Amino acid sequence: MDVLIYKLFLWSYGLAVKLVVPWNAKARRWMEGRKNIMDRIAAAFKNESSPIIWMHCASLGEFEQGRPILEKLRTRYQQYKFLLTFYSPSGYEVRKDYQGAEYVFYLPMDSPRASRQFIDLVNPKFVLWIKYDYWFYYLETLKKKNIPLVLVSGIFRKDHVFFRWYGGLQRAMLHAFTHFFVQTDGSADRLNKLGITSNVTVSGDTRFDRVIEIAEQFTPIPVIENFCAKSRVIVAGSTWLEDEEEIDHFANAHPEIKFIIAAHEVDESRLKEIEGLFETSIRLSQLQLEGSDNTNANVLIIDNIGMLSKLYHYATIAYVGGGFGDEGVHNVLEAAVYGKPVVFGPVYDRYIEAVELVGSGGGFSVENALEAEELFNGLLTNREQYAQACEASKEYVYSKKGATDRILHVIQEKRLLTN
Repeated sequence: MDVLIYKLFLWSYGLAVKLVVPWNAKARRWMEGRKNIMDRIAAAFKNESSPIIWMHCASLGEFEQGRPILEKLRTRYQQYKFLLTFYSPSGYEVRKDYQGAEYVFYLPMDSPRASRQFIDLVNPKFVLWIKYDYWFYYLETLKKKNIPLVLVSGIFRKDHVFFRWYGGLQRAMLHAFTHFFVQTDGSADRLNKLGITSNVTVSGDTRFDRVIEIAEQFTPIPVIENFCAKSRVIVAGSTWLEDEEEIDHFANAHPEIKFIIAAHEVDESRLKEIEGLFETSIRLSQLQLEGSDNTNANVLIIDNIGMLSKLYHYATIAYVGGGFGDEGVHNVLEAAVYGKPVVFGPVYDRYIEAVELVGSGGGFSVENALEAEELFNGLLTNREQYAQACEASKEYVYSKKGATDRILHVIQEKRLLTN
């Protein structure tokens, strides 16, 4: 019965995507990216004789989580070639030209036939599955073929379907994994209660290693430096409309403060939506053409994807979006690593790094625009409070460093890559 329900889910999911394609750009990219996908994969791997390590990520955030592992494996195991797959267009479209993998593809839609065909074509010797995005037939096929499969930076909460009475199929998926590298003791305890005990390591979250690497390799962005000049700057990253509506009044009332808005999505309709909220704004592409000397705007709208992790370097205060939506706050670590106070909305309790950042004194949650403005004013005028928040943020991130090396040590110690 569980498998029948899963098949129905796959069918309805595919149908839903097709129905929204005419007016949804993301769905359209999802469909177009999978056209003739097996033929393209077959052509790519036709003459490949090197052993393959495959890393699968749902989207861009998971890629950044898995990237430190992939790049260190690449250095240590140079006889292997690397395949990177994404489920979401927001990951694939940004990283389709990533130089750290010989092959980058969308993951074909799950099915018994597709999973067997894909894995037969690729013939991976080792598979990294980053955080989540569980697909039954792919996992089942890997298990049947006895291909080593590890979960990296897994997180298991008590409300997850694995721990519900109706989560039988999902629990079955877990038994496909050779080893679990989880972020927290709580995750390990929950797996233990399912009888998964001997192949679980509490390794921490590899995102800490990744954001530290990005921050320590930072190189200046001249156009951003010229825009910020010597002003105080609030960088708002991964924002949705609800987030921008929390800060627009403050930005419009304080032209002396510079704002950088890097929305979660940057299609034309979203960019125009943002422009409608802020009185004096300019897009990055326009600023690059005209030069910073020709603008009186105090709000810079980033109209590309991929810069955010560097933009937080320029922040006096960082605001991270998503906390006013059902899904919750986005990646607070990208900002905290630079030693900045990090502000976000009230929906963050499912994200342990956000909870811990608040507990450390480096993160601040606000319920509404009035609270946000009061907090901004306080941080910008109270030097002691500001300095303490900055120190707390950076110390929190650096205290969590090392997950990548712990994972690689276990992979090597248990000979997971050479079985």
